[in-house]
Amino acid sequence: MPPELTLRLTPRPDSALVTVSGELDLPGYASLRDGLLKVAADTPPGIVADVTALTMGELAPASVFPLVARRIGDWPGIPLSLVTSRNAHLRLLHRSGIDRFVAVHPDVETAEHHQSTPVRHRVDRTLPRTGNAAPLARSFVRELAGQWDVPELIYDGALIAGELADNAVRHTSSVPRMRLDLRRGLLTVAVADDDPRPAVLLERSDVRSPGLGLYIVAHAAKVWGSSHRWSGGKVVWAVLTSARHRDRGEPG
Repeated sequence: MPPELTLRLTPRPDSALVTVSGELDLPGYASLRDGLLKVAADTPPGIVADVTALTMGELAPASVFPLVARRIGDWPGIPLSLVTSRNAHLRLLHRSGIDRFVAVHPDVETAEHHQSTPVRHRVDRTLPRTGNAAPLARSFVRELAGQWDVPELIYDGALIAGELADNAVRHTSSVPRMRLDLRRGLLTVAVADDDPRPAVLLERSDVRSPGLGLYIVAHAAKVWGSSHRWSGGKVVWAVLTSARHRDRGEPG
């Protein structure tokens, strides 16, 4: 029986180091994907996955790395790098083209040195577990979006913030924690709570059906999601994009 795939997280000042060991087979694909996405949901500066002790016997499971890199590129907008010096790994990653999408380095320090993260503004705020959570969340977005010079994102940002805060108060027993993040014209509104149940967009037959809040979020945002966190609970997030920044040719 192949060794079970395991992930060990070591927080570092410049990255979250995830040491991966065991067998990357098809069952291990899901474990590795979900584990890396959970680490990303705690929004470290970047993720470095040390796969030196990982057995990669097939090409197909190794495609998990470009998939995760794309997902965390949308949110929370952080890089993923691999660390390995094993020739078998390097040949496999090059032969399959994976190293074109995910940087591969011989050690952690080199990986961190080459990771580039965009200049960003980021502010966190804890909201009360009361009916004031939604209006306070909307006011928080209006204030910060004005300071960050993205007035065109104030309306949708405040709308999304109010819905996410209200959902957290209504459907969980934890205190909502909101984070606003602006990078390259992309405004992320994220609300974390301690409830692991994902936020799910339901089919709605009419405006009186439940789930209007997430329906509004899904239609206002460029992309949105509900992500489990390595530290526990989940974060529900939505990304808005500024047409003004797109017109300047700034990357998203």
